[in-house]
Amino acid sequence: MNDFTFFSPTRFVFGRGVTDRVGDELASAGYAHALVVYGQGSVVRTGTLGRVLASLDAAGIAHTELAGVRPNPEVGLVREGVTLARECGADLVLGVGGGSVIDTAKAIALGVPYEGDVWDLFVGAASPVAEGKLDVASVLTIPAAGSEASASAVITNDACQLKRGLSSELHRPVIAFMDPELTFTLPPYQTAAGVTDMIAHVMERYFSSVGPVPVTDNIACALVRALMQEAPRALADPEDYDARANVMWAGTLAHNDLAGLGRNASPAGRAGGWESHALEHELSAHDASITHGAGLAVIFPAWLRYVWADRPERILSFGRDVFGIEPVDAEADGVDVTPEEAVRDAAEATIDALQDFFVSMGMPRTLGELGVTAEQIPALLATLEQNKGAEFGDLRRITLDDARAIYESAL
Repeated sequence: MNDFTFFSPTRFVFGRGVTDRVGDELASAGYAHALVVYGQGSVVRTGTLGRVLASLDAAGIAHTELAGVRPNPEVGLVREGVTLARECGADLVLGVGGGSVIDTAKAIALGVPYEGDVWDLFVGAASPVAEGKLDVASVLTIPAAGSEASASAVITNDACQLKRGLSSELHRPVIAFMDPELTFTLPPYQTAAGVTDMIAHVMERYFSSVGPVPVTDNIACALVRALMQEAPRALADPEDYDARANVMWAGTLAHNDLAGLGRNASPAGRAGGWESHALEHELSAHDASITHGAGLAVIFPAWLRYVWADRPERILSFGRDVFGIEPVDAEADGVDVTPEEAVRDAAEATIDALQDFFVSMGMPRTLGELGVTAEQIPALLATLEQNKGAEFGDLRRITLDDARAIYESAL
């Protein structure tokens, strides 16, 4: 087990009806004016936003609204939010929505004290400034990204077709309101894409170059098993409270770093190379209509097929602990296979089982289903190189030629 530092300051207010307690909780914490950030209409249509604003009013908390966050959030709205937060004197940015909304809130909060363009922070041209940063709180409506407790935010810049992530402890929300009943109205596709993203968050950490870390590895595999058990229940009955609650909480634990502790290369770093996320980010940066989780449903199995042989013990332990798949014993099982063939077959069966689960939820199997063609791959590689360099990754270093092969294998 490697050394690590772990800090999870977010206060979780979880359960039925907590949406109506937002104002009281924030007032008790001393906040006076919230910049309320939300998306393109669903929180308005479902009445969630009205409940939050009524709660703020009842608690005497002033609020200013910023609407219009889209999936794969764009830096233009972040810039608008930075200006608005300064003008209204907000002391808190409250995101009401899913990961895109919360990431936008995080970016706004970091942008307020910075004198330059907030995009500088995402491309590494400047470092976040702690002094003057606004706090962030969230009312989670779409379990997926884990942004309600993570140190990460991802923002897209349409002008240069770049999608960049920024990890900073300054990003972690101070309070997360998690009401599973808000997820009853989520469309099945969005539910499935969210679960896929959660599982990918766990696996990015699990499939790293560090050897076994039994406590953390068991936490990781248990999270994946729980999601595979609860997601079909939530899809079959969208108002199954326990299924929705377990999915929501798993999404938080999948990305608050708990599932990677001791697997990180540096004490303050995040475990894993996040290769699949890097490859998928190019898809949704070039086409904002591609849902992140749907892209991962295709890319993660394709990446895993390409690299598993570099660390076969990782795929074998994952297959055993998640799916009960183990290499056959030629002598005991009476089959004519070499040990190498047995390992390969178990690895491929594990990846097949993972991909089949994604597809069973309605996720795509190929990039073609997402409208991606072979002709687009050079453009994807060009921006991938801008974002990640000529080589990146942890379990196996990925070159641009490797990335091309992975994209092509997923078409």
